[in-house]
Amino acid sequence: MRILITNDDGIRAEGLQVLRRLAADIAGPDNVWTVAPANEVSGVAHCISFSHPMRIEQISKRDFAVSGSPADCILATLFDVMPHAWPDLVLSGVNRGNNSAENTLYSGTVGAVMEAALHGVKGIALSQFYGPENRGLANPFEAAEIHGAAVIRRLLDAAPWHDGLYEVFYNVNFPPVPAAEVAGIRAVRQGFRPRGGFSASAQQRGMRRFLWVEGSPQDVPSAPGSDAYANLQGFVSITPMCADLTADDTLDKLGEIFN
Repeated sequence: MRILITNDDGIRAEGLQVLRRLAADIAGPDNVWTVAPANEVSGVAHCISFSHPMRIEQISKRDFAVSGSPADCILATLFDVMPHAWPDLVLSGVNRGNNSAENTLYSGTVGAVMEAALHGVKGIALSQFYGPENRGLANPFEAAEIHGAAVIRRLLDAAPWHDGLYEVFYNVNFPPVPAAEVAGIRAVRQGFRPRGGFSASAQQRGMRRFLWVEGSPQDVPSAPGSDAYANLQGFVSITPMCADLTADDTLDKLGEIFN
């Protein structure tokens, strides 16, 4: 099995090294390629560098840095780094912080596996929820590092990957607790935090006005049966996703109006 690892925290990120060890555990170190952003590009979602070229630099035999987004890294892999032998699996992360609930929509970590799925390549996004119980650990990624390989193997062995025109990919979030306190694994839907989302605050510096994007509290649970709720209960959450953004529940009503 050939595994590609990428992220949105940049090629030097601690979480990427955790992911490298997980991938090597599954496929062996000689079957792991890294194509990751040269610098941190968090929050870029599924964007691609459509209006300007990206630069790619080979760092070692199977490691490459790209001056672009996580989705760019997938395109660079499929059409430049590994054009004749595509990866069998893309792992993205391990993100520093959760990609549960509304964070999923902004996540470059998720954007990478969405791009992989659009090309028919299996993809799993992995993120480590941060909180007071794990932020101060010597390894704050401990839950992901200890439990990650088992989660990936179970998805590869038993999970559905083909479900319609758009391929399924998976969003995995590890809870903000030490590895020994992980309560289990839950298959859940994407949640919604009532006070979630981002905002902007203004600062004046002389004659210039700047806007800073600010996050929201992350310790707000979503509804039971969804990702952030499960994570704050100590569970690893797994959410199946696809790139089809159609609001199916609304489609019939819209048809009554316009058809």
